[in-house]
Amino acid sequence: MAFESFRDRKYAGRALAKRLGLFAGRRDVTVLALPRGGTPVAYEVAKALHAPLDVLVVRKLGVPWNPEFAMGAIASGGERLIDDMLVRELGISTRDVEEVASNEAYELERRERVYRGGRPAPDLRGRTLILVDDGLATGSTMRVAVRAVRRQSPARVVVAAPVAAPEACELLRGEADEVVCAEMPDPFLGVGRWYLDFSQTSDEEVCHLLDDANRHSPRHSPRSA
Repeated sequence: MAFESFRDRKYAGRALAKRLGLFAGRRDVTVLALPRGGTPVAYEVAKALHAPLDVLVVRKLGVPWNPEFAMGAIASGGERLIDDMLVRELGISTRDVEEVASNEAYELERRERVYRGGRPAPDLRGRTLILVDDGLATGSTMRVAVRAVRRQSPARVVVAAPVAAPEACELLRGEADEVVCAEMPDPFLGVGRWYLDFSQTSDEEVCHLLDDANRHSPRHSPRSA
């Protein structure tokens, strides 16, 4: 049966959680959302798995004349990924790359402050991490997210998304320990194509979901598994 679309991110999160059932109830699991859009999906995953939820802020680096077209990405902790071949092909100068990266770094830091609200970043050492986004088109933002969390010595890194381009899933299998893509339509045609409601997730919604998760989800130390 051909895949048509998810109703919204909440519904997509519940569908994705069914593919991650082997992680339910495990004391070593932490779910990390890539905000903004990945947060409602990750919230449903964390709730279904009875796992703590946090965020890993990642920002796409768009080409100067088309911000939606990624030439790379940056993540919390200073991790950066640039598609050097694409940059050369498009004739983008080093100065332009650095200007885009600087602007996105400012927004990344702003979101970190807003979303955490004074909470410290979680200790990820020895944890099994499930990184969740609402969809994977090129996989560039998720790739930099995986590399960023690798710096913190987790036990295992799992990438999960409700819908993804087949090429993105294949690419990420070379970065993560496991990749779970619930649906891989071909042709892909963009993440938003596979949602009936793909309205923008606000900062307020991200904060609300994180606050609710903090009130109701378990918080396990890395050594309690």
